[in-house]
Amino acid sequence: MLKDWIELTKPRLLRLNVFAAFGGFWVASKWSFDWWNMLYMLIGTTLVMACATVINNYWDRELDKKMARTKDRALPNGRVKPGAVLAYGIILGIVGLATLFFLVDPICGYLGLVGLFAYIVVYTMWLKRTSTWSTSIGGISGAMPPVIGYCAVTHTIDAGAWILFAWLFLWQPAHFWSLAIRRVEEYRAAGYPLLPVVKGIQRTKLQMIPYITLLVATGILLYAYDYVGVVFLILSTLLSVAWLVQTLMGLRAPDVDKWAKTNFLISVNYLMIIFIVMMADTVHVG
Repeated sequence: MLKDWIELTKPRLLRLNVFAAFGGFWVASKWSFDWWNMLYMLIGTTLVMACATVINNYWDRELDKKMARTKDRALPNGRVKPGAVLAYGIILGIVGLATLFFLVDPICGYLGLVGLFAYIVVYTMWLKRTSTWSTSIGGISGAMPPVIGYCAVTHTIDAGAWILFAWLFLWQPAHFWSLAIRRVEEYRAAGYPLLPVVKGIQRTKLQMIPYITLLVATGILLYAYDYVGVVFLILSTLLSVAWLVQTLMGLRAPDVDKWAKTNFLISVNYLMIIFIVMMADTVHVG
């Protein structure tokens, strides 16, 4: 039973985003940490993101029954009650936002609110069911964690915050479309108008290219604004170009499923490596 309630928060997605929030905090701190501030930021951000994923599960429960990947989740399977799940999500959101507003910084609280609105209202309730733009616009919410971490230190939204936002925003579409290509028939059966469902797999592959290409520029900007060192500049450029090359190879890949699986795994490892290198090569104070 406890496992079901934990799974409602989508722990794997949560871990990745919490790590991104920690990375944003680290970059802004420049190796000079306020540990309590960091703890409160991580708690607040985690709870706000958990709220978004729980309410997403609540709203999608009927459609989840139609997909092999999601039909065994606690809600569509009937192991938990919808009303209890909705209350659970709301409580997580209230506690998380209160933590960010009152124990971290009001800016972080407002960023959390924007992320919640983008994920729950714009993405889950509206675009996910009506438009191929759901993945791209929904990326606004997924790009918030590193910005919240960053602003918890700087108490302002400056160039660093925007660059970190751009990084996560640009990373998400190609990451998700790799998964969507592999599950395209499931999404079609469930009625989700995702890009590979509506426009086709080849068009989706083409649309991944500009997002990954722009990731190269974000690494250069972080270096140009003196947030990271030359090691990060070199490695981020190499990683982005490698991912771009693999994506371009997908245009003529004979085995689409194999290519999409590889691309998805690259996207996950890309983000983890990028943030580890970013933190390790953050420019020190002074």
